[in-house]
Amino acid sequence: MTGKLLGWLALVGSLAALNYASRFTEGKPPADTLYRYGTAISGLIFYAITLAIVLWIANGVPHRALGLRRPESWPRALGLALAVLIALLIAEALLESILHATREQGLEPPRWEPDKAVPFALNAAVVVLVAPFVEELTFRGVGYALLGRISTTLAFLGTSIAFAAAHGLVNGFAALFLFGTAVAFLRVRTGSIYPGMLLHGTFNALALTVAFVK
Repeated sequence: MTGKLLGWLALVGSLAALNYASRFTEGKPPADTLYRYGTAISGLIFYAITLAIVLWIANGVPHRALGLRRPESWPRALGLALAVLIALLIAEALLESILHATREQGLEPPRWEPDKAVPFALNAAVVVLVAPFVEELTFRGVGYALLGRISTTLAFLGTSIAFAAAHGLVNGFAALFLFGTAVAFLRVRTGSIYPGMLLHGTFNALALTVAFVK
């Protein structure tokens, strides 16, 4: 498993390096990022490549270790996910009022533009459906499984730090780390990454919605 762990570390390290390099050289993304077809296309390509690498690293790792199994009780898992989501929304709102991380990530269009509904819908699908699936499999799935062989604490904190760093944000690092710990907690308590995927997608959907009602 050492080779797999080194491969995973190389992957998340590369993501962090590329995203921070882009952030420091290109600055914040344009305000209309989510209204562009190119954003959705590049996002799909990026996540497809990432998923292919993650699946290659995960080859041979038991599905149970990856969290690819149903929770023992879906009602309890969903109830816990809802409680975590509410607590997370409150904490993230407090951080947002101080750090303004949403604008840095490019998920806050200035206003609704009906004539650009189609590209926005495509980008929303990437943000709400594709990103949570690939990111949870990458961090709370493969990353947690590999680091967990060393220490549960290392898996919990290590995947949270890696998740935050891989997004390449400065002001948003704390918020992303908090999000990572919340979903890692859900992973630990349910033994599955599926509730975390649902929470992740719901959180992203709410973030997009709130951007238009401010």
